[in-house]
Amino acid sequence: MEQTKWNENVILVQADYADRVASNLKDSFEQMLKRPIPKVDLAQWIVCMALDGGLTPGKNEVNVLFIHSKEKKAFSHFLPADFQRDLDGKSFDDPHLGTFSLSSLRIENLISGGEFFVQAFETLADAKEIKRLIVVSDLAECRDKLLSIWKKIEEKELTLLTMEPVRDDQIHQDLLGYSLMHAMGIRSEEFK
Repeated sequence: MEQTKWNENVILVQADYADRVASNLKDSFEQMLKRPIPKVDLAQWIVCMALDGGLTPGKNEVNVLFIHSKEKKAFSHFLPADFQRDLDGKSFDDPHLGTFSLSSLRIENLISGGEFFVQAFETLADAKEIKRLIVVSDLAECRDKLLSIWKKIEEKELTLLTMEPVRDDQIHQDLLGYSLMHAMGIRSEEFK
């Protein structure tokens, strides 16, 4: 993570985990709704995550960092998908929320994916310029270390998006599935 200047708003995504969750949701909802479920619209998902994390309308600047395993070159269930060609160094504008700048970071084999993600989280948590940090994490890999750091952070708005909610009133969190379902075009009216 060589970037030294971050925007006030950052979204940190454990990409392999997000892809697994999207796959599970796609399989479940195709059976339940009896229709094909499209891949996740990545830009729409990012906007949903930003809203879940408390971002308000304005000319915001948001960094989105995707951390992925060395073996994984692209998302399987998102469009666009390729971490280097489609995402790294790219950006998009949302007319209501501002500019989202995307970066991809590959995990090398020196440490586990969970440890690498925790180190990235700690680096971002220590960055003084970051005021809001939204985190998508597989807690099965790094729960104790991540939450230990989380509880020490002051003066930042933190939001955890996961499928395994934490029983702790001090942690602002939301279910990751909601934003993914929205970005897959799954609507509540379909369940009536």
